Amino acid sequence: MFGPEPIHNNNGGGNRSRRTFFERKDLMAEYTNAGIATVAPGQNAPLSETAASGNASIVHRAGAGLVTLRGLTNQCRAKFRVAFGGNIAIPAGGTVEAITAALTINGEPLPTSVATVTPAAVENYFNIYVSASVDVPRGCCVTVAMRNTSAQAINFANSNMEVVRTA
Repeated sequence: MFGPEPIHNNNGGGNRSRRTFFERKDLMAEYTNAGIATVAPGQNAPLSETAASGNASIVHRAGAGLVTLRGLTNQCRAKFRVAFGGNIAIPAGGTVEAITAALTINGEPLPTSVATVTPAAVENYFNIYVSASVDVPRGCCVTVAMRNTSAQAINFANSNMEVVRTA
């Protein structure tokens, strides 16, 4: 067996012991894009490499910006922590103004996960980091992504999204 031993209880007595296995919750996936990607307004930052693949509850297609979280659980819901870190800048030829990016759940930006920076010049990179807890009801799916919420195209560099199943 790979990984930690599953948690179990020995229930019952006598010669026969019953074992109750609980769900493993220590599942993590990491998706990256080491290059520079120019992302149009309203589009998602692409994630081209899989640094650590998750299990069946975390699904991603290489090159896509969407990560699908699945509610594969015996509980009422599965809980995930989604975090994104990277660098953003205005590309050459863009207008110098405040730029924003946000984590989205099912296409809707989360107001608490908006990163705003105001570069002094084009191609002046700033580091951003945002995270959010996401609940997925049993049997359902939720998509998460990092979206350009600015009015102009922005560059994403060294993008890194980490998804951890916490419950």
